[in-house]
Amino acid sequence: MDLPAEALSPLKSADAESSFRVVLKTEYDGTDFVGFQRQPNGRTVQESLEDALSQLFKKRIVVHGCSRTDSGVHASEHISHADVPFLIPLDKFPLAMNALLPPDVCVKEAALVSNDFHARFASRGKLYIYRIWNAPVRPVIERRHVTHVPGHLDREKMRTAARILEGRHDFSAFCAQPDSGKKVNPIRTMDEIRIIESPDSPLIEISVRGRSFLYNMVRILAGTIVYVGQGKIGIDQVEAILAGRDRRVSGKTMPPQGLTLEKVFYDRDPFSPV
Repeated sequence: MDLPAEALSPLKSADAESSFRVVLKTEYDGTDFVGFQRQPNGRTVQESLEDALSQLFKKRIVVHGCSRTDSGVHASEHISHADVPFLIPLDKFPLAMNALLPPDVCVKEAALVSNDFHARFASRGKLYIYRIWNAPVRPVIERRHVTHVPGHLDREKMRTAARILEGRHDFSAFCAQPDSGKKVNPIRTMDEIRIIESPDSPLIEISVRGRSFLYNMVRILAGTIVYVGQGKIGIDQVEAILAGRDRRVSGKTMPPQGLTLEKVFYDRDPFSPV
């Protein structure tokens, strides 16, 4: 897509020692990415955004994301920020970026923020949804964004397990060991975990809203709730799994394609009019 030159005319130019901080709302299909964060072993969303910004502004631009998503995980509203040397009309910013981005990632919205805003450190929480296709036949059209789980799932038991897992807990049993081996604080607060069903559809959504998350945590929470629905883990075992802090007794880590980052929360929405 080619934009007319006037659409990209700078509104303001920074001096040699200053810049403008722009926040981006991004959507991507994670299937063919090895995650958000730039790394040497495959294409990433951060790399795609940085390459497009660098081409647009004719200098190297670094992008800072609200979080790193794992390989194969999607995002409906991922938030990142970057410092740019001049401003172009913000309503044209997504059009300019999307003309340079691959088809599996797009910028939905852009806004100007203060230079002390940070997409990651200013975040007050995130909403993830894990989508399950609960039907005998595996899906085709939806296959990139759901995980197929055939067989009966007891939805009421899943809801009960979700309620038990809400709140502030030591989630050691729901954390995979990161590659770095770095120890992290396992205490986390899950504000809400819900089971959402679609009428006349085999789709089940596990909605998880929390302040922060451990490595693979949402996928392990989903795996544990699915095991409860399948009868592999009893309702009375869920609290014991939390208390025991042993990863080996909780549910499996569900495949990445079912997981989507839906929304990131801030004290003040950076995209809302002042």
